[in-house]
Amino acid sequence: MQKVKSKKLKNGMRLIMVPREGARSMTLLALAKVGSRYETPGINGAAHFVEHMMFKGTPKRPSTLDISKELDRYGAEYNAYTGKDVTGYYIKMAAEHTDTAIDMLYDMLFHSKFEKEEVERERTVILEEINMYEDNPRDHIADMLEASLFAGSSLGMDIAGTRKTVKAIKRKDLQDFHHRYYIPERMTVVLAGKIEPGVVKKFEKTFGSVADRKERKDNLFACYKVPKKVKKPVAFQKKDTEQVQLAFGFYGYAYGHKDRNAATLLSLILGGGMSSRLFTQIRERRGLCYAIRAAHESLEDTGVLTIWAGLDKTRLGEAVKAIYDELNLLVQEAVDSDELQRAKENVKGSLALALEDTAAQARWYGWGWNYEQKLETPEQKIKQINEVKPADIKRVARMMLNPNKMVGAAIGPIASKEKFAKIIDWK
Repeated sequence: MQKVKSKKLKNGMRLIMVPREGARSMTLLALAKVGSRYETPGINGAAHFVEHMMFKGTPKRPSTLDISKELDRYGAEYNAYTGKDVTGYYIKMAAEHTDTAIDMLYDMLFHSKFEKEEVERERTVILEEINMYEDNPRDHIADMLEASLFAGSSLGMDIAGTRKTVKAIKRKDLQDFHHRYYIPERMTVVLAGKIEPGVVKKFEKTFGSVADRKERKDNLFACYKVPKKVKKPVAFQKKDTEQVQLAFGFYGYAYGHKDRNAATLLSLILGGGMSSRLFTQIRERRGLCYAIRAAHESLEDTGVLTIWAGLDKTRLGEAVKAIYDELNLLVQEAVDSDELQRAKENVKGSLALALEDTAAQARWYGWGWNYEQKLETPEQKIKQINEVKPADIKRVARMMLNPNKMVGAAIGPIASKEKFAKIIDWK
């Protein structure tokens, strides 16, 4: 990979270029530093709703079909996503059509019409999206878990919003939200892959022409302060299913925190693959589940360590005890150096595979700038990973795996919330 370049466009928007020798394609990624945590309860779901509206037509490309036909013509891959603190839009296509991709994404993000008919049509689409996730226990349990873990904070609100808020959000609410947060100071644009000559001029004419707000009305979110004890330690939904979907959530570490890498390695050791401790003990040795995993995710000011499993509903208590045994072991004993080295090699291997793709490269550098305002290379990350010691894993385990700072969530045929609370009582 050639040297990554970063510059400010004339309006202050950040442009990052990630050239890759031998590439024939490119990925254009635009990130807005906004997500559901920037919302108030009355407009919960606005960031996600705005994301949907960016694909519904501009004066230059009047309809969704006009946008999709132009991109499909070139075999492009394109999509968008909304998180708790970032919204992303990307187009991946042959590098010879870079100008088209830049013009398209700029047009969509800054000239979408928000037509009343399209807003109403998309409202029903989002309501069906909410229904889809709630009908799928594996998806819905994550929302339940975070709603309890971050109770009282906008971090606990669903990214898609609720049926009530999505039905109530007005067209003007969406336009105002877009106007406040889609501004040069909050946006990063990344071009990864084959960099065509003169491309910076194209960015200046498009993204660089977005007017700076003389009077900014975007709001900062309140940084989350981890409580000494969670307010709602149990999340439960009774449902007639064959399996029990079980999840445990713990507070983790933010982007830029010195212990973030140790938390990532801990999650891999615990449940990051088919040789992980939970997979070996819960599935392979006891046959209590088909799938079980653990993962650590960072946000700007905090993080989440999640353990998830789809379990035999008749042996839930046995499974919970076996999971706790593994958690206690991580807290009490340092991991073997060989086991830690395998986790490190897993990170390095996964990173190498992912960064063969221009979309992953764009996301790597875009997210790095969005969260930390720096361009950390994969090599720098690997160096940090290599420096983590067994003692660091044990220390981080003791900090994170705290029964007072844990939420247990379940969806399944359990008699009551009270019965579930007794099953997961971690003594």
